Amino acid sequence: MRARTERIAFTLIELLIVLAIIAILIGLLLPAVQKVRESAARGQCMNNLKQMGLALHNYHDVQQGFPPGYLATLPYVDGATDTAPGWSWATFILPHLEQENLYRQFRLDQPVQNSPAIATWVKAYLCPSDLYSLQAFSVLDGFGNPICRATPTSYAACCGSDASDTTAPTGLGVLYRNSRTRITDITDGTSQTILVGERAWSNAKGTWVGAISNGVIERGQNNPCQPNVPGAWYPAATLVLAHAHGNNPLVDGDGSAGMDDFSSKHPGGSNFLFADGSVHFIFSMPSDNPDGSYPPLDLVFQALGTRANGEAVDWPTIVGN
Repeated sequence: MRARTERIAFTLIELLIVLAIIAILIGLLLPAVQKVRESAARGQCMNNLKQMGLALHNYHDVQQGFPPGYLATLPYVDGATDTAPGWSWATFILPHLEQENLYRQFRLDQPVQNSPAIATWVKAYLCPSDLYSLQAFSVLDGFGNPICRATPTSYAACCGSDASDTTAPTGLGVLYRNSRTRITDITDGTSQTILVGERAWSNAKGTWVGAISNGVIERGQNNPCQPNVPGAWYPAATLVLAHAHGNNPLVDGDGSAGMDDFSSKHPGGSNFLFADGSVHFIFSMPSDNPDGSYPPLDLVFQALGTRANGEAVDWPTIVGN
């Protein structure tokens, strides 16, 4: 006589309960995992900016001044067609970022687009939270014709406040067209003056290499700024410069789609390098008042973009760390 064996198995209800518990646990853990991942990415981004700060100060020590926002030998016309050779602040500091071999591949007396090496990646110029092209991208002219291929960046130099346009011949900030600012010129205080900030490539397709003459910066596919004008672009100097007006702008009525402003893919704000080498997270400044005037905190942010305007700045009110 065969012994009876009992089969042990889950009932359908028990299986559904287990699956529901697993789903709840995943739902609870996923935000925590995402938060940890973003914290690590934000930390790496801050480290990128600190490296740039050291490189900029080393350049200053050697050259007795910070590098130009971009180098232009042509007479000023419009910051669009007259930016050649165009090499940027980020190119000039490459030897101080352990990129001497790359730097030596460039002819700084020749236009940026003449060098194939501008398609070389520099990890320090990319924020891990940004969404960027995994290949060198085409820099276009205003008619959509390709000029050259260059690699992206998540950062831009600060040329000043909203009063300083990226395409202007000069600026109220530290880094602008043909600038050679010394630390002694920053009379507002190095701890209250922005050098470089984040500008997400997925919002505005900038490059670290330079202001490519006749090139344009295009609106990124994840740019939330309104109005959303198809094919929006801004002139060449904006490929490497931004001004302290908006930070993660959601509304910008001047036609720039926020491409000349700072932005990031970090929740709530962006990281900024100050002239004293410190890095701080500044809260988002999404728009001006409906009448076009500036909100009080935006005025604080704008003051941080200038080097010698004499403003009394209560800037900890807009800083997250």
